[in-house]
Amino acid sequence: MGKTSTRFDIKFILASASKRRSELLSKSGYKFEVAPAEIDEESFLKEGITPVRFAEQTALAKANEIAARNPESLVLGADTVVDCDGQIIGKASDEQHAKEITEKLFSQPHKVITAVALVRKSDNLEIVESDTTVIYPKPMSKQQIAEHIRSGRWKGKAGAYAIQESDEFIKRVEGSFTNVIGLPMELLEELMKKVARKRDA
Repeated sequence: MGKTSTRFDIKFILASASKRRSELLSKSGYKFEVAPAEIDEESFLKEGITPVRFAEQTALAKANEIAARNPESLVLGADTVVDCDGQIIGKASDEQHAKEITEKLFSQPHKVITAVALVRKSDNLEIVESDTTVIYPKPMSKQQIAEHIRSGRWKGKAGAYAIQESDEFIKRVEGSFTNVIGLPMELLEELMKKVARKRDA
């Protein structure tokens, strides 16, 4: 068996338009290009599906869509959802929806789940795992919630908030901080090591 190379030697395609994910990857030294996947996430919302299973299925679907067009390339798909008492909470559809989500999430602890999928068709590589972080929020007043909604910072974000923009309302975080931003870098590193070992075997 040859020597296992570092994770930074592996180039891949990020199947996501998320600027936050791109920033995390760039800051960590990964080499990648961006090709956002377009899937119908609602089609995976079947009765009885758990938040973890939903996130993993959608992350895998995103990776598979781009990998089908780039069979020789490694593709990274990811999906972030919020689990509040077992209820799957994704992105808010409008201001009223964002208000309802914010009132719910900032009144009790909740979980943020990000699934990471790595797919390469040429050698049938398919890995999907997820990470869970528990958020303990500080209650927000009606005025603070109204300001949050007016700011528009909830748009395009699972749970209608970005932790790096809402830290004043977070009491405690248990688990990976980058997981809440949208990509658990610790988990990704472990998955990339698996890919490197497979390549160098």
